[in-house]
Amino acid sequence: MVRQVVLDTETTGLETSQDHRIIEIGCVEVVNRRLTGRHYHQYINPEREIDQGAMEVHGITNEYLADKPVFASVADEFLEFVKGAELVIHNAPFDVGFIDHEFGKLDDYTPVANHCGIIDTLVMARQRHPGQKNNLDALCKRYGVDNSQRDLHGALLDAEILADVYLLMTGGQVDLILGSHGSQRDGQVQSDIRRLSSDRAPLKILRANQEELDLHKEKLNQIDKVSEGGCVWLSSEEQ
Repeated sequence: MVRQVVLDTETTGLETSQDHRIIEIGCVEVVNRRLTGRHYHQYINPEREIDQGAMEVHGITNEYLADKPVFASVADEFLEFVKGAELVIHNAPFDVGFIDHEFGKLDDYTPVANHCGIIDTLVMARQRHPGQKNNLDALCKRYGVDNSQRDLHGALLDAEILADVYLLMTGGQVDLILGSHGSQRDGQVQSDIRRLSSDRAPLKILRANQEELDLHKEKLNQIDKVSEGGCVWLSSEEQ
């Protein structure tokens, strides 16, 4: 089993050297390349003021965080969620640096890399698309991920969006599971594959009409444009 946690944070500012702090953590779980629906989300009282520039990015105010827990009180819960997983983060040094900064203020905590593997999707995107914009909005446009609700940055929403981008960037499938994973009922794993009788009637073949063929070709052209000429199906049709 490959367990990954897609993670994002929001902070009071940009520099841990100025003792800026985490104010929001958002995580979504991916197991064997499938979103499981499990997530971790927490707003945090940073015990300091938020920079105006940062507030304009994420929209989180000092007043909103006044009654939220401090990091020390949620550190165990957060670490329990991510421990042993491969963290998927866009611009990982930023988020990891802030998490380690928070852990460094507490006793008996070590850097997050001691507990998790780390994948930086910004590095990955730059390798795949050199010379192009590779921020999260640009990647959403490139891979056809809906980010219409992203007026402001939010850790959980950005983690959910990044999970879709990462799965598309690294394989193309987001929700489809291939193979006989089966389902669990009453503690027993049962196959979800329904076997058909060998003496069944032959399946009826329905051929696409011209309108459907034209719509199919239009969709392939859209995919080819988004993938910048990477639609293999379309190129094979033209040969």
